[in-house]
Amino acid sequence: MNKIKSLIGGVALSVAIASSTLAAGVELNASSTGLALQGYDPVAYFTAGEATKGDYRITALHNEALYRFASEENKVAFEENPDAYLPAYGGYCAFGTAMGFKFDGDPNYWRIVDNKLYLNLSADIQERWEGDIPGFNERADTNWKDIADKSPSELQAQ
Repeated sequence: MNKIKSLIGGVALSVAIASSTLAAGVELNASSTGLALQGYDPVAYFTAGEATKGDYRITALHNEALYRFASEENKVAFEENPDAYLPAYGGYCAFGTAMGFKFDGDPNYWRIVDNKLYLNLSADIQERWEGDIPGFNERADTNWKDIADKSPSELQAQ
């Protein structure tokens, strides 16, 4: 139990000092302007194998969030099957979701597992998550059912 409290404390500290802000969305981690993935191309993770900034001129709106793409081909692929490219847990940190919280997922700390994109808050948090991906994802899947419709601040106040 102390280990879990320590992990949660470490996540909370990372959030407090993170330069990015918590998203205004609830089920979807998007900036107050509605920009998803901080402007990174969701398709490029799968096709290029790296975090790739999208072009502000190549966009698509999905579930009230604006996605940017590095190419027209990526935009078309996304529009044909958005669920194939959307990050797990609305783009919130996978490890944080496993702990029952919604922390901003950083598009530079990512991994594709079983054809699903997962984001994490930071390098050290991602390293912890990678220590037991199946276990953390199982916990995150269970938690997501209860926290998807709550704001990040609501979860931190509990």
